[in-house]
Amino acid sequence: MSAPEITTAPMSVPTPPAKVESWWQNFLGYSRSQLGLVLQAVGALVLALLVFAIVLLLFGKDPLQAYRDIYTSTLGSSYGFSEVLVKLIPLVFCALAVLLPARIGLVNVGGEGQLYLGAWLATWGALTFGAWPRPFALPLVIILGFVGGALWAAIPALLRIKAGLNETISTLLLNYVAVLFVNFFIFGAWKDAASANFPQTVEFSDAVRLPQFGDTRVHLGLILALVAAALIYFVLKKTRWGFEMRAIGGNAEAARRKGLPIARYILINMMIAGGLAGLAGMGEVMAIQGRLRPGISPGYGYIGFLISWLAMQNPLGVVIMAFVMAVIALGGDTLQLTQSMPYATVNILMALILFIVLGGFFKKRGSSG
Repeated sequence: MSAPEITTAPMSVPTPPAKVESWWQNFLGYSRSQLGLVLQAVGALVLALLVFAIVLLLFGKDPLQAYRDIYTSTLGSSYGFSEVLVKLIPLVFCALAVLLPARIGLVNVGGEGQLYLGAWLATWGALTFGAWPRPFALPLVIILGFVGGALWAAIPALLRIKAGLNETISTLLLNYVAVLFVNFFIFGAWKDAASANFPQTVEFSDAVRLPQFGDTRVHLGLILALVAAALIYFVLKKTRWGFEMRAIGGNAEAARRKGLPIARYILINMMIAGGLAGLAGMGEVMAIQGRLRPGISPGYGYIGFLISWLAMQNPLGVVIMAFVMAVIALGGDTLQLTQSMPYATVNILMALILFIVLGGFFKKRGSSG
């Protein structure tokens, strides 16, 4: 009798468990591919600094000394660090105003105009309710700053919903309308008669001025900006609203067929974004300027657009990149004094960063398409 044939099942090799992203990746909210893009953004910053150094050399300047001067005047002293935080506040607000619409596939280039309208409506509140007690007047002015930016952002949102007008164009063009609209009041009905020919409103009362910390110009807006970034991070990561926003941004047509109210999301999202930019304008006039003047923003809305791109539309990344951009922006004032260079040289550096970041983005899109 032959021995029974013994059959053995093929040995199954256990597959290694899927590699779990580390806790800091989950904390920051970046996926593995997004982390690669973040590293590319950091590389873009370094490359832009190198190219900018070449530009300085062409103008006969010492780039190492220029960067040393920027560091000394910003992070190298307590006063410089506090001024970086002052610049940080409007940049975070304006970057968040770009981030939120980007999550549903919209491009908001109107942070500058929304900032101006927030400052305008907050100024109206300060001039109207400045005699009220501080516990009532200050919150009211803050709310009005948010509402001013939100109402201005509602215009391109409704144009997109009702007429299909591209929000990139409408928000960009409305920036110029907003500046002219605000200047109409500064040079006209709100002009302080005691300021001779200098266009500005009367100085605001202490009841509507944002409190500042210590002997610095850092004000309550810093707390509001950080809370806004943390709140947006939580909403996007942990709530159904954030999930539906990602769904709309990923495929709007599929989200519409699933029954998601696209028009409502566009309107609410844009209004919240505009309100955040409006808070930036409110902070500038209620804490830094103390009155409404022409040119209250040196381009915070446009720099916020760059910051949002560098941060890959991540709220926590926005705070980090805004800090970097605040150092660069504040360093422009230093270069005027130490290197006898115009402030426009900083705009050259920021333009280099934007071109390098966008160049890498479109290169990747082209290779993947």
